[in-house]
Amino acid sequence: MAKRRGNKEGSIIQRANGSWRCQISLDGKRLSHTAKTRKECQDWLKKLNNDVDAGLSVSSTQQTLQEYLESWLISIQTSIRPGTLYQYQMTCRRYIIPTLGRLKLAEVKPALIQKLLANKLQSGLGARTVEMIHAVLHRALVQAVKLEILGRNPVDATTPPKVEAKEMQFYDESQVSQLLISAKGNKNEALYHLAVATGLRQSELLGLRWSDLDWQKKTLIVQRQLKRKFVKGDYFAPPKTKNGRRSVVLGIVTIAKLREHWNRQNELRILAGNRWQENDLIFPTPIGTPKNQSNLYREFKEIIKGADLPEIRFHDLRHTAASLLLNHGVPPIIVSRRLGHYKVSMTLDIYGHLMPEMQDDAAKLIDDLITPVEIELHPNCTTMQSIPNQRN
Repeated sequence: MAKRRGNKEGSIIQRANGSWRCQISLDGKRLSHTAKTRKECQDWLKKLNNDVDAGLSVSSTQQTLQEYLESWLISIQTSIRPGTLYQYQMTCRRYIIPTLGRLKLAEVKPALIQKLLANKLQSGLGARTVEMIHAVLHRALVQAVKLEILGRNPVDATTPPKVEAKEMQFYDESQVSQLLISAKGNKNEALYHLAVATGLRQSELLGLRWSDLDWQKKTLIVQRQLKRKFVKGDYFAPPKTKNGRRSVVLGIVTIAKLREHWNRQNELRILAGNRWQENDLIFPTPIGTPKNQSNLYREFKEIIKGADLPEIRFHDLRHTAASLLLNHGVPPIIVSRRLGHYKVSMTLDIYGHLMPEMQDDAAKLIDDLITPVEIELHPNCTTMQSIPNQRN
């Protein structure tokens, strides 16, 4: 009776055509390799055994990177935000799979990954996008290591491109006035006003409902955001973080703007008639449905062009709100809460450089506090009297 070969035991035979063929048992499955010489087969068996000792499984010898990434994307879809999932899907399908997807997992080597990153940069793809390719592939193969499909993550041995931080863009007070004057009478006038007054993200603004607004207390509850890629009936997602769910106090002028917008929207509702789809949105389309973010951006660009203002992104209105508050002495912790940041340190990391006036005030204050006050004892007095320093 022939002896059954055990796991990792290989055999080598010469075929009739002169080539050599080796086989090995791995995880109950047999793998084969054909080569021109016996030594090539021996080297293949030795390398495979070394890889198995390092954690290689049969899955990585048979499964392609494309097959693995597609199954990985399915496995994570309930654990990450829809917007993040969409970004991962596009990164895999546009940039990773077309170049490396046909390779077996075990064939995805650091040199090939580094070459992919370099080629994308040379082709003109932005450094931030190439950094995303590196990050997505790394996260995907971290899971492969945890599942013991791979012994190590080949992305660990590669270097992502260095992404230079872009200079922050925002408007000063006079430019904000120009913007809001230019938006006067525009259908989105209240939206631009609220964006600058609160620092809400575009997706948060478009996810607001009238039921989130307390007219008496002048507060706005941020508790959802509009998905960037939404489908009918599935429009909203929770805020980005736990702190993203927040209450923002509004000023009297902002409340008045929203009241005007409420009245104008009632007129639109009547004009739309049966076409109106009630979603209780503060900033919907003319028929009540959620507003497409790309359309809003195009409308915003027309407004700033008409106002002869420097071109900025809609998101830069959030930076504008933060800079105005911090430069006028509003405590960073208050600004942080209005913006929905996870920690006040995050606010300071992003906007700390926008507070030069506060630095000047702090320098003057500390000088006043630590400068010694001279003490002089008068001849006809038994108590000491202080002589104030001559300070400006």
